[in-house]
Formats: sequence, structure tokens, C-alpha cells
Amino acid sequence: MSASFLSTGRGKLILLLLCGVAFLDLVDASIVNVALPSIRKDLDFSTQGLQWVPSGYLLTYGGFMLLGGRAADLFGRRRILLTGTTVFAVASLAGGFANTAGLLVAARLVQGIGAALMMPAALSLLTTTFKEGSDRTKAFGAWGAVAGLASAVGVLAGGLLTDGPGWRWVMFVNPPVCLLILVAAYRMFEPEDKKVSIKGLDLFGAFLVTSGMLLLVFALVKAPDQGWGSARTVLELSGAGVLLVVFLLNERVTRQPLLPLSIFRIRGLAAADFTQLVSVAGFISMFFFLTLYMQGVLGYSPIRTGLAYLPITVGVGIGASIAPKLVAKVGTRPVVVVGSVIASSGIFLLSRLKVDGSFTTGLLPGMVVMAFGLGFVFVAITTAANAGVPHHQAGLAAALLNASQQVGGALGLAVFSAVSTARVNHQLAHGVSQPAAFTSGLSRALFACAVAVMCGAVIALRTRNVHSEAEAEGLAEVEGLVAVG
Repeated sequence: MSASFLSTGRGKLILLLLCGVAFLDLVDASIVNVALPSIRKDLDFSTQGLQWVPSGYLLTYGGFMLLGGRAADLFGRRRILLTGTTVFAVASLAGGFANTAGLLVAARLVQGIGAALMMPAALSLLTTTFKEGSDRTKAFGAWGAVAGLASAVGVLAGGLLTDGPGWRWVMFVNPPVCLLILVAAYRMFEPEDKKVSIKGLDLFGAFLVTSGMLLLVFALVKAPDQGWGSARTVLELSGAGVLLVVFLLNERVTRQPLLPLSIFRIRGLAAADFTQLVSVAGFISMFFFLTLYMQGVLGYSPIRTGLAYLPITVGVGIGASIAPKLVAKVGTRPVVVVGSVIASSGIFLLSRLKVDGSFTTGLLPGMVVMAFGLGFVFVAITTAANAGVPHHQAGLAAALLNASQQVGGALGLAVFSAVSTARVNHQLAHGVSQPAAFTSGLSRALFACAVAVMCGAVIALRTRNVHSEAEAEGLAEVEGLVAVG
């Protein structure tokens, strides 16, 4: 095929569809944040229980991601995408009608499972659909832009919906979008000639890795409340470690592993995933702490908080539109490194918070700088993490990348929340006023976020430097032979 598939109407519609899946899944990780005060009041949540509205989604999203990616490779990507989207839609509807705290949390847990099926299936479909020259570079550019925009747009949409028709619409907005995705996916992708059978699935490995990931994310979410040195936290983290180590040992000896360890022979793949984990720990946490600052210190309403994120959406869009052109010229590695340095500088500017701060001078400059770098990072790291991956492992590679994002988000929130809390308590113990202590804690946490993103730049030096997807296609053929051997 000599012509560009992406230049055709069908190619553009497929890219729009797959990016829509990514956007829906990632937006739902942040859209409820602004609505939390309203949810707490309406459903009578306890302070401790309220955290499970955002964390429940994160827990199952990260916990089931690897299983979802492998299922897409074994049972068919179209089939798993349709299944995950259906689960996501039903759970969203149940969450919108929830009349108790327990039902809403349960709905969020099931939503996460649906997203864990949808996301790796969608990314692997993108990887295997766009193969021609610059097509996949552009496709990854669009995917990376969506990933970068999702957190900011989620907060914006959450504010508009909460102040408008009410918090339930942060859930009700999903089913109509899911219906469009289902119809489009059913019509645009041919059914795969794969039987639905669990014979090809490493069930023991699936149990081990899903249990380990669930326990790991759960421990990270609960650690700030329980205390990092508490016996419960130590036991949970140790238990997760044991489960994951046993999983890796199982994968070495089983005949049909859930995670073929040969995939890590692909040079730079592990470094790309680890870069994503560390960088996302800083990025996701940054949005969380900025929202707390705007609402808790500056007194912004939900809708004003959402609108304050508009410059970030613009900045990410600009950065993401430039990144594919830079990747073609200098490769993925320099773009990730430079983007991380730029983004880290922006977050450092944001960390200089003041109790009487203003949006124009205190937040806007840092937001614009950070957003520009964020667009670079997400576009280039998506390309780097999929470079050299054979088509039959595309779902697995997508799952590894997205699992690193979810674990990174949970890790960042846990660690940096502890940093913030420790700073607040120290300030209060020395007679500092509550608003000043709270602001100081948020400032310290944002500084830690900047350090995390800068660490991502260092790790990115170990990623594979890919200039084009034509090059990546050739690498995939070679790596496929290595994996088989």
C-alpha cells in the first residue's frame, strides 16, 4: 500500500475513534475530582470513604490493565474493545443513578475494569492499523495529545457539569459516548478469526499479576492515611511484591505466559515504560494539588477551577502538534528529554504558591510552560514505547505502557500527598496559620512533582531513539524474530 491510509476518510475516522476511547478512559480519572464536595454532601460520604470515588477507578484500571492487554492479543482486539466499552457504559449509568456511597464506589470499580479492557485494545488497534511511513507517527502524535489533554479537560468538564446539571452528569455523560464508540468500532473493524477460549490464557499468571497489581495500587492509595511505616502498609506492599515476584517466576516456566518476558528484550521498552511511570507520577499529582490550591486557598468555584485549566489544554495542543515533526527530525529520545525539562520547569514555577496569589501572575506562566512540555512528552514516549514491538504483542506493549501510567499516578499521589501533609504539620507545629501551612504543603508537593518529571528526563536517556515509524516497523520485524528465538 503506497498511499497514506491516514489521509483517507476511513483512516481519519478510525484515528478519531481510537483517540476517543483514550480520551474517555483518561478523562474519567480526573472528571470526578471537582465534583467530590457535591458527591460527599449528596451521598453522605465519610472523609475517608470519599477518596474511593477517584481511587476505586484507579485501582481496577491499573490492576486489570495487563490482563486486558493480553486478552486483546489472544481473543481479538475488536472483541475486547467492544466488551470493555459495554462494561464501562453500564457502570457509568449505575454510578449516575447511585443513591448510596457504596453503590457509587462499586460503579467506579467496575468502570475501571471496563477501561482496563478498552485502553490496551484501542492502542494496539492503533499500532496495527497505521503502518505506513509517517502515518503511525501522526497517529501516535494525536494519541499523545489526547493523553496530555485528558487530565486538564477532565477537570474543566467536571467543573462545568457540577455547577450546571449536577455531579451525576460526570457519570451520565459517558453512556452516549460509549454508544457511539460501540457502533463505530463494530462497523470499522473486521471481526478477528479468534476463538473465545481460556485455553490460551495463563490463568494462574492472570490471578497473580491482577492480585499483585490490585494490592500494590491499594497500598499506595491507602499509605498516606495509614502511614508509610505502619504494619498494615508494610504488609500490603510486601504482599504485592511477593505476588508480582511469583508471577514473574511463573512466567519463566509456563508454556503460554500472560507476560512473555521476551518482550523486555526489545531495547528501550522498559526504559520508556519507566519514564512514563515516573513522569506521570509528577503530572497527575500536579493537577490534584493545583485543584486543591484553587478551591481550598483561592476560593475558586468548580466552574472557575475548570476554566482555569483552559490554558493547559491550549498549550498541550500546541506542543503535541509540534512534537511529531521534531520526532521525525531528531528522534523520540531528545523530544522526551527536552519536553520533560520544559515541563519540570513549568511545574517548578507553579510550586511558588502564595496564600494571596493570583491566576495571571501566579499560575498562568507555569501552566503554559508545563503544558508545552507535556505535549512533547506524551507524544514521543508513546512512540518510543511501541517502537520495535511485534504486532502479535501490540496489546501487551500497550498494557505495559498504560499500567505504568496508572501505577505512576497512584504512586505520585501517595508519595507527594505524604510530602504535603508532613510539611503542613511541620508548619502548624511552628505556629503558622492554617491557610499559610496548607499553601506551603501544596508548594512542597508541587516541587516534588517537578523533581519527578526531571527524573523522567534522566530515565528517558535510556529509551530507544526512533525517528520514524518506518524505522519502527523494521525494528518490529527484527525484534519479532528475537522474541521467537
